Amino acid sequence: MSFRVQSVVFPVAGLGTRFLPATKVSPKEMLPIVNKPLIQYAVEEALSAGAEKLVFVTSPSKRAIEQHFQTNVELESALSNSGNKKMLTLVQNIVPSSVECVFVQQEVPLGLGHAVLCARAVVGEAPFFVHLADDLIRSDTPCLKQMQQHYARHHSSVLAVEAVPNDRTASYGIVSVEKEPSGVQRIDKIIEKPEPEEAPSNLAVVGRYLLTPAIFEQLEGRGPGAGGEIQLTDGIAGVLRHEPVHALLFEGTRYDCGSRLGYLKATVEYGLHNEEVGARFQKYLKELTKKI
Repeated sequence: MSFRVQSVVFPVAGLGTRFLPATKVSPKEMLPIVNKPLIQYAVEEALSAGAEKLVFVTSPSKRAIEQHFQTNVELESALSNSGNKKMLTLVQNIVPSSVECVFVQQEVPLGLGHAVLCARAVVGEAPFFVHLADDLIRSDTPCLKQMQQHYARHHSSVLAVEAVPNDRTASYGIVSVEKEPSGVQRIDKIIEKPEPEEAPSNLAVVGRYLLTPAIFEQLEGRGPGAGGEIQLTDGIAGVLRHEPVHALLFEGTRYDCGSRLGYLKATVEYGLHNEEVGARFQKYLKELTKKI
């Protein structure tokens, strides 16, 4: 029996209001970190974990994401005619030809749980990833690959988590865990955005999920939860009653690119690690800090 996860769901129908007016026309997932949009980093992470089907749950107003992963005949022709083979190869290989891209419409923004449910017909009865593109994670082993490796060993749903300050629990789904004899951390409770005094721990789910198809039954027919939306967290809470769900303290550094400060931090740090401009950028920053 294969324990490979072949599908990944990208919920990208949100309005991105924190970045207005930049996101009035362009989706927040298309905001660039150096020279690649957030959604491309997300796709590359999914491909590294072996994903072969990319499912974008989008909205009618977000055509830019779909266009980014389609062939641009005019651009490719111009690059070919100018002899710019490096850039031509770059735009032609954003997604390998063997990988399927599927775009599913979420007509009404009813929450993350609803977005995942919209992908059910495409994902089928198989385990799948959910990846939130505005949580950017820099690591030697991509986060989804770490989760795939965990699933191959333990054959259960797994959520990526990290410890957050106690006063920040109301911004996340928070889990409590029990450590099993095997060393894995099994989730026994998950609550969406609890106030600090109600939080079962300070372990926060951070935009990476590996879920079994049991989640769909828990989301089907579920009413609104926190914030008046259909919460994925509530569906996972239902799954807990029937099968194990693990928490994975992943290796890596997370940047919350859904916030302006997190986005700026990611831009600086990815810029410093960029092969083409990193050294010059570091020199510039050192000179700049002397003036402040």
